[in-house]
Amino acid sequence: MGKESIKLISNNKKAYFDYFVEDEYEAGIVLVGTEVKSLRMGQCSVKEAYISVHAGELFVRNMHISPYEKGNIFNRDPLRERKLLLNKAEIRKLTGIASQPGYTLIPLQVYLKGNYVKVKVGVCRGKKLYDKRDTIAKKDQTRELEKQFKHNQFKV
Repeated sequence: MGKESIKLISNNKKAYFDYFVEDEYEAGIVLVGTEVKSLRMGQCSVKEAYISVHAGELFVRNMHISPYEKGNIFNRDPLRERKLLLNKAEIRKLTGIASQPGYTLIPLQVYLKGNYVKVKVGVCRGKKLYDKRDTIAKKDQTRELEKQFKHNQFKV
């Protein structure tokens, strides 16, 4: 197999701050032609998006794909729910996890893999306020260390 190029379209940084990401799955997504064109231009937001289970299938909700500017009547609702494509075993596993209290499914990334649009689905557990404070403190520490390292590197 040849190398498949991966181009990141949208990243959900808020999910990594608000949740502990315990597992990740790659899923395909059902789209309409103008949505694909809009995604190729990078017009997507997954900040407020979440994944729900309905009739044994997974759907992404609140994922905003801007209407394609040259799409006129072929454009769809930017916030419509979109079906995710996974194996039956993966769907059963994810629905079992999502039914547990405290767990939720969230889209972490939307990207192009070759010619296909893929969504990275995260199995997430919510963080408490003190966990978020720890995350902020760790980020500050790493930022300070990088700053010191950069400063010391230029001194030599």
